[in-house]
Amino acid sequence: MNSAPEPSQHLKVVSINDRAIDNIRYIRETMERAGSFTAVPGWGGMLMGISALLTAGLASKLQSRELWFATWLGEAFLAFAIGGLALLQKAQAVKTILYGPGRKFALNLFPAMIGGAVLTLVLYREGLFTLMPGVWLMLYGVAVVNGGTYSVKVVPIMGMCFMGIGAVALVLPFEWANWCMAAGFGGLQIVFGAVIARRYGG
Repeated sequence: MNSAPEPSQHLKVVSINDRAIDNIRYIRETMERAGSFTAVPGWGGMLMGISALLTAGLASKLQSRELWFATWLGEAFLAFAIGGLALLQKAQAVKTILYGPGRKFALNLFPAMIGGAVLTLVLYREGLFTLMPGVWLMLYGVAVVNGGTYSVKVVPIMGMCFMGIGAVALVLPFEWANWCMAAGFGGLQIVFGAVIARRYGG
């Protein structure tokens, strides 16, 4: 007749070190989730929106599509600089960008941005200026939605709004290009930038 197993045979010994490591990992992940929004600057977004509205006003007076393209390309570089500086200022430490949620945000943001740059070269080569506003708005929206996976809900919502305006821009004639660009890169950036600045610390 088999004897009953001793209680010690059913107990799994857990090292204090293992439990401490698990607790530290949990705390770190929780802090990363709580600080995920630091990668998105609200005031920077508002400044980007203002510069886009000014660019739309300038571009609407241009007769040449080549000059129109050059004007918006310059705005893209200006917006990138504004956004980058605002991100650095809000992060307050390079580690926030290189590691944790900031790194995840960037890794999810840039693929669509790179795709947009490649498509822009192709559209320019083929002279398809009419498609550019829709493609820019759509892919920027995709980038924001992807990056917003590691942020609060307002960020992917902003990205979906960009995608919606981009879809509309793709079916409109070129005469509506500046209106669509102003609505997206101008209006949406200002509105959502203000929400972010007010509710999530600048």
